[in-house]
Amino acid sequence: MSGVRVLVGTRKGAFILTSDGKRKKWDVSGPHFGGWEIFHLKGSPADPNRIYASQASAWFGQTIHRSDDGGKTWETVGNEFTYEGEPGTHQFFDGKPHPWKFAKVWHLEPSPTDPDTVYAGVEDAALFRSSDAGMTWQELSGLRGHGSGPQWHPGAGGLCLHTILLDPTNPDRIVTAISAAGAFRTDDGGKTWKPINRGLKSNYIPDPEAEIGHCVHHIAAHPSKPEVLFMQKHWDVMRSDDAGENWYEISGNLPTDFGFVIDVHSQDPNTIYVVPIKSDSEHYPPDGKLQVYRSRTGGNDWEALTKGLPQENCYVNVLRDAMAVDRMDPCGIYFGTTGGQVYASNDEGDSWTAITHDLPAVMSVEVQTLP
Repeated sequence: MSGVRVLVGTRKGAFILTSDGKRKKWDVSGPHFGGWEIFHLKGSPADPNRIYASQASAWFGQTIHRSDDGGKTWETVGNEFTYEGEPGTHQFFDGKPHPWKFAKVWHLEPSPTDPDTVYAGVEDAALFRSSDAGMTWQELSGLRGHGSGPQWHPGAGGLCLHTILLDPTNPDRIVTAISAAGAFRTDDGGKTWKPINRGLKSNYIPDPEAEIGHCVHHIAAHPSKPEVLFMQKHWDVMRSDDAGENWYEISGNLPTDFGFVIDVHSQDPNTIYVVPIKSDSEHYPPDGKLQVYRSRTGGNDWEALTKGLPQENCYVNVLRDAMAVDRMDPCGIYFGTTGGQVYASNDEGDSWTAITHDLPAVMSVEVQTLP
């Protein structure tokens, strides 16, 4: 029977949770890299044994690790992330130009077809690619150099490139998101880029409808409909039906449209999930009730999913990379909290179980569906 492997990155190490196809009993492995911040772990869709990990420390800096045996052993791979071309500058909170400086890798995105190709989104915001399983990295410098780079400025978490969507139907198309610059797309494999923020409105910037400056928290898409994008931004849940050319709001009846995560059901491209957070200053669920909201209509009409989730005195947050889905039937949904819980649903969100408690604050959750 096939199974699943849930990859959990936390403030103090990585944990790997495995189960069979029933997804009722779980084995927990970890901590891997105990004491280190693990910003992101992600497995290769092309090789169920391949996992990449982004490991960071304020003392020792950034390290990339790779496992070729499902997380049993790890190898340190390439850690050189060098900005190419003219270094240029970006804006900081003071409105003055500041040079780009590499801080950390926020997101790793393996190719859907080649286990040796993997992309990295970094802070300060840039996109890198490795074609040799993470041993060496090259910047796709057209993104920073396309014209708006000097106008980019950091969000509260830093100037981070945190979302990388690879179009499975078009290898030359990549969508990225940067906090707090917005969303960008290339249609020629990373040579040229353009901002795709038309329809976004952000009242916290001087020009609410500006082309650049929107704080996008996360973007998701279904592989069968890669042109349909779903966005959770700093206020507003948005949708695009034309690969980001135009966006419209789908917040509908959500109790609040602020949040960090958004994901799409693995079989139904019209079913999406979000976790509403009270506000941009109060990063916890409204009324202390942890609720996942599901729309089966691609937005606007939302239902609260609460069975098995704490409905009083719950004040955790769910960070931008901390929700994932598996490819099982029925679809499994997983998310982690800053309180150290990882919740799973094996029935499309109808009910939830905390499959592990008391981990360090969860920063990312990803899933590998095993053969």
